[in-house]
Parts: sequence; structure tokens; C-alpha cells
Amino acid sequence: EAVRDLEYDLCVLTGDYRGETFGPFDATLNGLQRLRTSLTGDVYAVLGNHDTIRMVPGMEDMDIRVLLNEHVEIRRGAHALYLAGVDDAHFYRSDNLEKTADTIPDGAASILLSHTPEIYTQAAHADFNVMLCGHTHGGQLCLPGGIPVLRNARCPRAMCAGAWKYNGMVGYTSAGSGACVVDVRLNCPPEVTLHHLSSA
Repeated sequence: EAVRDLEYDLCVLTGDYRGETFGPFDATLNGLQRLRTSLTGDVYAVLGNHDTIRMVPGMEDMDIRVLLNEHVEIRRGAHALYLAGVDDAHFYRSDNLEKTADTIPDGAASILLSHTPEIYTQAAHADFNVMLCGHTHGGQLCLPGGIPVLRNARCPRAMCAGAWKYNGMVGYTSAGSGACVVDVRLNCPPEVTLHHLSSA
């Protein structure tokens, strides 16, 4: 519902498409298929700590391109943007930023999709301009003002929700649209975020 009226060039998904880490995922793929029918244009995704590599063929069958420690070049006229996706760095620790960024030209515009913000230092060191992530659910249960009570990520509290910067890299950690462990949010509304990019 929230995405149907939005205008955008591409859609990115940053993982945790289900609540359980193990077990069947047919219901998850069915939910993603319903979402995909509401999305226009290209859709790129990375896996989260609750997802399994076995979901990838089903996701790609519905035209969701899953980036597994790799990048794609997106061209608009004479301009190129490199969209990279790193595998889960939180639970499975299967991320490989060196491989992901290996052939991105120096100085090129680049965006990193990562399920978790925890690899922000490595991402900045790899010269990504923008990092988009999730994992934290914005804290899910927050004090007034959206201050997370607990963090499920090894990173500064300021990087657990919303916009942040680190060493010249711009980051955004989405609160997401679901919940984890308990289906409750407090002072942390769900979100679908629309980012506008402009050349420097």
C-alpha cells in the first residue's frame, strides 16, 4: 500500500524478509511476490540475518536482483552509478567488501546496500559515497523522541535509525516496515523511505 503512489527510479530492499532465522520460507516468498507486484522498475536486494541463501532463486524469479558481495552499474545517459550489495555481516558474517567494491572505478558514484550498519567503518574505507541499511528496526521499542532502548547492532546509537554521516560517507538506517521478536513498535513508526540523489 505505502509504495503504490510513489515515483522512483529503483527500489532497494535491505533484508530480514521473515521473522525466523531457520525453517520454511514459502510464506516469505509469497509476501515478497505480493510486494513485487506493487513495485515498478528495477528492484535490488541484500539478505539479512533472518534470511537464507535458499531464498535467492525464488526472489530472482520474481525479478528481485539479490546482490551477494557484488555490484551493478546503473547508467543514465553519460552518468554511471555503482550499486553494491554486501552479504549479511551481522549473523552469518559472510560479507566481503573487498570483493564487492573490487572493480568500482576510483571516484565513481557508489551506493552500498548492507543489511546492518555495523560495517560503516569498512564501507567508508572502501570509498562508498552512500550506505543504506536496516537491521535495527530503528530500535523498535524507543523512548519518546525515537531513542532506542536497546541496540541489536555494534555501532553508535546515532547510526541505528535515520540519517548519519561518517568520514564523508552519508548513511541511512531504515526503521523498516516490520517488527522482530514481538510484533510491537513504541515511539518508532514503520517507514518506507524515498531518497533523492543529486550530483555534487
